Formats: sequence, structure tokens, C-alpha cells
Amino acid sequence: MVLNEYKPMATDSTEVLGLSADTRLIRPGFVFVAVSGHHRDAHDLISEARERGAIFVVGDRDGFSLDLKVENSRESLNQLARQFYHQPSKEMFCFGVTGTNGKTSSTYLIEHILDAAQIPVGVLGTINHHLGKKIWETQHTTPEPVELQSRLREMKEAGAKVIAMEVSSHALDQHRADGVDFNTVIFTNLTRDHLDYHKSMEDYFFAKQRLFQDLLWKTSKIPPFAVVNVDDPWGRKLRIGGSAGLWTFGQTDSDFQFRILKLDFAKTDFELKTPYGKWKASVPLCGLHNVYNAVGVIAALTTILMPPQKSIQLLESFKGIPGRMQFVNNSKNLNIFVDYAHTPDALENVLKTLNEVRTQSQSSSKIWTVMGCGGDRDRGKRPLMAQVAQKFSDDVMITSDNPRTEDPEMILNEIEAGFDQNRRWDRQVDRRKAIAEVLQKAKPQDVVLIAGKGHEDYQILGTEKVFFSDVQAVQEILK
Repeated sequence: MVLNEYKPMATDSTEVLGLSADTRLIRPGFVFVAVSGHHRDAHDLISEARERGAIFVVGDRDGFSLDLKVENSRESLNQLARQFYHQPSKEMFCFGVTGTNGKTSSTYLIEHILDAAQIPVGVLGTINHHLGKKIWETQHTTPEPVELQSRLREMKEAGAKVIAMEVSSHALDQHRADGVDFNTVIFTNLTRDHLDYHKSMEDYFFAKQRLFQDLLWKTSKIPPFAVVNVDDPWGRKLRIGGSAGLWTFGQTDSDFQFRILKLDFAKTDFELKTPYGKWKASVPLCGLHNVYNAVGVIAALTTILMPPQKSIQLLESFKGIPGRMQFVNNSKNLNIFVDYAHTPDALENVLKTLNEVRTQSQSSSKIWTVMGCGGDRDRGKRPLMAQVAQKFSDDVMITSDNPRTEDPEMILNEIEAGFDQNRRWDRQVDRRKAIAEVLQKAKPQDVVLIAGKGHEDYQILGTEKVFFSDVQAVQEILK
């Protein structure tokens, strides 16, 4: 690539070998973009970037040695990365999914249905980035602009025709995904989460709304489309940008309206009414929230000309999502689920589902919940998580999640503040021991929910990341 291809003020055609906003990644021949962050201003690191070989420096603050001053470094980084990797998203059909819960499930459902239709899908999200059997590990749900554009280009070159991408509120607020040309974007729901970052639900909502206004305005795709859950009160407030089309979904009056027919621990049957017709459908997942995810995806896939009846047919062979109501087979005849639920609303949704299934099956089984809360994150949700767990479970065990740099025992103390003190609960700071104690007490047919970490295969203790998998812990304990 040549610098003056995207930087008209360049005085020559110096070849650019890469670009980054991280001085640690700068190499000779790179462009350095100085971005003002929450913890540090990269403008203070310009001299370090030049020492590492940066041939051109872009920034948005006066008083620094810049080769180009721009209005907004973050936005410029997006555009530079997009151009450097030759606008990969323009060459693929791009789905973006945002919401507090359901992003990962939705992208995996899109992948499954289109893969079954022999359309290769690249998935970018919380668990990893992958295309078929090729896997790239990632640190963020939505990566920084340079990594994101690089990954999109890699996926395109590896054969991807479609991208299914989780778009987090942090990424939207920080303009990480502004360089992506989306075709269709999905809103799943909005509930309390990330208030340590956004400070209020309104700020959190406005970050999400950027996907439906700013990014749909900017996209080159015609026609862009929005798919919105209108059972969610925040979904009903959402404003759609430009000339984008709109499909709504939910149990109430909507374009894709569903009605639950039967709940089971292994699957959920429902009826779906759409502008294209009405069908009975079955998703091999437990829970109302999974039906919301499936219906949102069915609606979204119509924008890539996938008929609803075809999506419904292909949905039946879905194998599930790691750490999302993941059933763990065992010889003790227990209904053990590992789920990523780490917000009050997500935990309530999962537990309500398990209670509804238990009621429909007229079972006398108990529901056991193992849960904790992450350290260095929103402390206000800790007692709320306790209230939900106690309200919808017969027994609750509180334990460590990712305590990070907080005292694990103090986190448990803050969780306990939400309990009804007239009811009992158990407490064990060691997560493996907590799971073992519950599995030892549970009887055949009982339900055990291990919540909070889902697909994660680590715990963050202090600043150290150590291996830990809820699924593997269960399997080893029950050997």
C-alpha cells in the first residue's frame, strides 16, 4: 500500500508496511495513530513510536509533533485500517449483532444455518474468531480497528462469504466498528450491564444505538436492514438511520411473531408467524431467550434471501453454543447446565426458563444455582444477582467468578447483602470446591445451573490468568 492512497496530504509515496495505535506494535515503515484513551493518551508516546520506526504520525491534539492533525483520531484509525486492508467488509455480507444478552448465540445460529446451506461464515465474537475449523483467539468481543480489519481480510481470503459479528457497546462507544460496512444489524435486548463504563442505562443505550443510526448511515451496502426485538422496551425506543429497512420480532405484535408451544430441557417448540407465512418450529435449545435469538436470526436471514421455512428446517440440527445453556452429560442423571449469565437479567431469564420447564414436566426436582460476580466490575449488580438467584432457585451456592484484583471474600460479602437473611445459602470461595459440593448434594433429575463464566477456560486471580473450565470441572468431579 502507498501512503498517499489514503492520506492526500502526504508529500511522497512512501510505502506503508502497517499501522497501529499501540506503540508496542510499531515497526519500521508503520503509521502510528495517537488515540486518547481512558487510561492513557497515546500522544504522549509519539517519540517512542518514532524511535520504533514510525514513518508517519496522525493525531488530534495540538502541541505534539504530528505529520497530520485530524479531528478525531479514533475515527481516522478506522478509516486508515479499512483502506489499508482494502475494505474487506465491502466484499462480504456482514451481520452485526448487539444487545446485552444473545449476541454470541445469534452469531452461532447464523453460522449454523448458512453453513448448512453451504455458505461459509466467519464469526467474530466473545468466544473466539473462527471460519470453519480455523480459529483465532481474541481478547475482546469486538477487536480494535486494525485487528478487526486485518481479521476481516484474512477471513475473506480464506473463503468467507458472510460475516456474523458481535458488536459490543464498548466497541460502539470507541468507534472500533465504524470501518465495517454492515448489511444487516440485530438488536437482541438491553438490560443492566457495563455500568462501570457507561455510567447510566441511557448512556449504554445510546452506545448501542450508534449501530442502528451512525453505522447504518455510513454503510455502502444497499439496502441496509435492522432487525429489532420490540418486546424489549429499549428496542421500542431504538431509532433506525437512513433508508434502512426494518423487521421487528417478539411475542407481541411484530413482523416475526412467535408463540411458545412446549418447553423442554432438550428443546423448545414454537409457532412463528411472518410476512412470508406461518410455521411450527423447534430449536434444540432450552429456554424462551433462545427462541428470541432464533427468531431474530430467522428474520435477519431473510435479508440475505434465506426463506424462513428453510432457516427453520436447518435450525433443527443445531448443536448448541459453548457456555450458553450448555448441557453437560453425566452418569448421575442430573440436568447440569453451564451458562455465561453474568447479569441479573440474564440469570433471571435462565432460571425462569428452568423453572418453567420443571413446571411443565411436573417434576419435583430441585434447582441448584452456583454463581458469583466478577471483580473490578459493576459492584451494584452483586446484591441484585443474589436476589435473582435466591428467588428462582431452591438452593444457592455463591463462589468466585473472576475476582481479578479484588478480595474474593469481600465480593462474596457484597453478594450476600442481597439475600433474604431468613433463607439459607452456601458459600465457598474456591469455585471447583463449590461446584463439587453442589454436585454431591444434588439428587437424580435435579437441575444444576453453573452460571457466570460459560465458555471461559480461565479464572483471573489478581492479575494472573489460570486455567479453569466449568464444563471440565464438572466432568472431572463426576468421573
